[in-house]
Amino acid sequence: MRVGLAYNVKPSDPPPHLPEDAFEEYDSEATVGHICGAFASLGHEVVRLGAGPGIIDALRKGRPDIVFNIAEGEGGRCREAHVPALLEMLGIPYVGSDPLTLCVTLDKPVAKRLVASEGFPTPRFRNCFSPPEVDGAELSYPVIVKPAFEGSSKGVRLASRAASPAEARKMVAFVTETYGQSALVEEFVPGSEVTVGIVGNGRPRIVGVMEIAPRSVRPEEFVYSLEVKRDWENQVEYRCPPSLPVAVVAEIERCATGIYRLLGCRDFSRIDFRLDGKMVPHFLECNPLPGLSPGYGDLPIMAERMGTPYVDLMSEILSCALSRLGMAPR
Repeated sequence: MRVGLAYNVKPSDPPPHLPEDAFEEYDSEATVGHICGAFASLGHEVVRLGAGPGIIDALRKGRPDIVFNIAEGEGGRCREAHVPALLEMLGIPYVGSDPLTLCVTLDKPVAKRLVASEGFPTPRFRNCFSPPEVDGAELSYPVIVKPAFEGSSKGVRLASRAASPAEARKMVAFVTETYGQSALVEEFVPGSEVTVGIVGNGRPRIVGVMEIAPRSVRPEEFVYSLEVKRDWENQVEYRCPPSLPVAVVAEIERCATGIYRLLGCRDFSRIDFRLDGKMVPHFLECNPLPGLSPGYGDLPIMAERMGTPYVDLMSEILSCALSRLGMAPR
């Protein structure tokens, strides 16, 4: 098949006036190369489409049979929906979740309200547009403050865990002024952080459950921040399978599968939780465009550690999309 790849690449010389993590969600050229190599090894012809306005001409020229979409988009809380919306308008089949799911999951307050409405635990929160709103939030401290619609730990720093209203107001000001959006102020859940990789439709498969264990701080103080992710080999230990009781892992998997279906995820996704003092998993966020860099992205790491090589993972994701679309590989 001719597989088009829609993606955004980190610029080599980003504008200096933007935050240091402005392009954190974008992929590296190396990641794009790994994905292209995986599909080529499976016998597919890969067409690099990029993203942004130039993708329209690239689609006309490349004429892909299907598009594998990992494009993060540009600007606003609906940016991840740009490419799939365009593909739907043009009648081009694609891999991954649809525009509505991508919009809902990127907006953390919206996703949390939907998840809570179906009875899945999620930390209490307030969506704050200015620092003074913190005072009326009626939340228990500590809290964590993060941008309302960013991914890849953009805007999440070690200082994002606030122990008092004064600290929370300071971080809300940082988020609103730096990222031009509201700040999610969320009660901090003190237990283990875990992420769940899922592939499929109908009866999706749990690829793995991975515990992110800090090496140098106590779990109840741990923030999976930008600083930590950029130095993850020294800062954290990835435990997959996790060192958690079997019943707790089963409950995490139950919640992850239910939330995957509830939010309308398709083909592949990753869902994050933290455990409270009673080992109850609390939903943090859902990422239907998880990183796919081998050896670095959480989903490929989980797959490898649970016995699914990288190429097999990519093949499974594509096969799930083809089956969903009623397309036979050529």
